Amino acid sequence: MTRIRRGAVAALLLLALPLTLAGPASAAPSAGAARTAPVPPLELPAPTGKHAVGTSTFQLKDRSRTDHWVPSSGARKLLVSMHYPAREGTGKPAARPYMSAEESRLLLTRTGMGQLIPAEHADKVAATRTHARDRAVPARGKHPLVVLSPGFSLPRTSLTLLAEELASRGYVVASVDHPYESEATAYPGQGVLPCTSCRTLEQAGDIRAYAAVSVGRAKDVSFLLDRLTDNRPPWRHARMIDDRRIGMAGHSIGGNSAAQTMATDPRVRAGVNMDGSFIQEVPATGIGNRPFMLLGEGHDQAKDEFWSWHSNWPRLDGWKRWLTVDGSHHLSFVDGPALADGIPGAPRNPALSGKRSAEITRGYVTAFFDQHLRGIARPVLDGPTPDNPEVVFHQR
Repeated sequence: MTRIRRGAVAALLLLALPLTLAGPASAAPSAGAARTAPVPPLELPAPTGKHAVGTSTFQLKDRSRTDHWVPSSGARKLLVSMHYPAREGTGKPAARPYMSAEESRLLLTRTGMGQLIPAEHADKVAATRTHARDRAVPARGKHPLVVLSPGFSLPRTSLTLLAEELASRGYVVASVDHPYESEATAYPGQGVLPCTSCRTLEQAGDIRAYAAVSVGRAKDVSFLLDRLTDNRPPWRHARMIDDRRIGMAGHSIGGNSAAQTMATDPRVRAGVNMDGSFIQEVPATGIGNRPFMLLGEGHDQAKDEFWSWHSNWPRLDGWKRWLTVDGSHHLSFVDGPALADGIPGAPRNPALSGKRSAEITRGYVTAFFDQHLRGIARPVLDGPTPDNPEVVFHQR
């Protein structure tokens, strides 16, 4: 796949995607039949684990910090969605839709997701069916926690298919929206907050300024961990979290944030960076011999002047893997491609379907956390396999 180059800033904002997409199939049935055929509702791929999935959402306020993007807004606020392993047959369909119509419209008009799904399908995307249930009874026992941080300008909902998969496999998952860093996140009683950081950093015109995002998110995640593990947690099922087994994964700058969080918070034992540049570099002293995995698109990173995996790879001082996926692009690791598969007339990636990109992302991220948070050996991480010919292992 070729990368549309509009500079590193545009790439971080997800306004330009490294896509070479094919249009819809050229051989079409009669016009009347094509226009009147019913279109099924969108649905995320079903999770594959043995557990049902519960969900709930809450907001946190860190009174020790003023929001660094909009100081006049007061204390830094986080919006967090929890997905967790639940008992089958409990709970009810989630009351909150995948996203609101306004969030969906902004997602498809202000971020690179609009290159995958035409904006006229915003209502359809908003109504996407998910698989988690409200008020579901938690599965018994203690479970590892995985924190998910989205790409810059994207909402936490863009990682829902991964969150549901991890929860079905026995993980508690906290997906975090970082305020003023998303184009499409509505906060309770406030509506959709502007992506103030998008405008601020774009005007700065210096790629190094984006390091503030990863630094701020690391503080967000540490605060979230403090609250989820204290004596009066904001989430009613927090007692099911095993605070000795915590991991973090993120997409794009969220992946950089995972490494930064590990560099500053020893509670996070394992991390995954899904196609994110290390704008905030890994410390020269490493991340405490803890495991880290890079999972990225299949372009030639050696030719990308802004790509930083080469220079940061030696600083990852624990177990590590560098994987790329042939035929993928920057958004192959989030929900968008899987949703686009269900949109008639949406562009198609001829090299990698949305269904397949979801399978690869879920499979490798879950295998990584199984091995490093649960002590379950996953041979798929040892090298290339016939079942996953798209996945390339790099040794540098």
